[in-house]
Amino acid sequence: MKIELAELTEANLQQCFDLKVSDDQMQYIASNEFSWNEAKENETVARPFAIYCDGKMIGFAMFAFDEDYEDPNDRYWLWRFMIGEASQGQGCGTAALQEVIRYFKEHGANNIRLSTKPTNTGALSLYRKAGFRDTGEMNDEEIVLQLDL
Repeated sequence: MKIELAELTEANLQQCFDLKVSDDQMQYIASNEFSWNEAKENETVARPFAIYCDGKMIGFAMFAFDEDYEDPNDRYWLWRFMIGEASQGQGCGTAALQEVIRYFKEHGANNIRLSTKPTNTGALSLYRKAGFRDTGEMNDEEIVLQLDL
């Protein structure tokens, strides 16, 4: 399984927007189109990517990189991470998350933070298996997890 992160372009943007999670997961994640628009509004820190597995687009990720942020624990966030419903349950999410972690390491991050609702048990299991740990902090109604690199 070869996972790649690729820039979103006019050529693949609609395909990314068409990726969906299952109905029961929709409460946990913004649409890829909404996230793309959010990235455009936050161009200095947002880094949106399509996730490919063996040449096929399977998901979307968006990172927040803010090297100027005063608190070093809040500089690097996995802001969005989704695997389309058709590619779930095949190890793609685990492999894609490892590629995301590699990206952060290669770009000088000392940790990665993310937040999700406490009821998002599938995502929490994935993140915890990858080494993310609860910080005890809350981000609105979401728990904050951190992976030290």
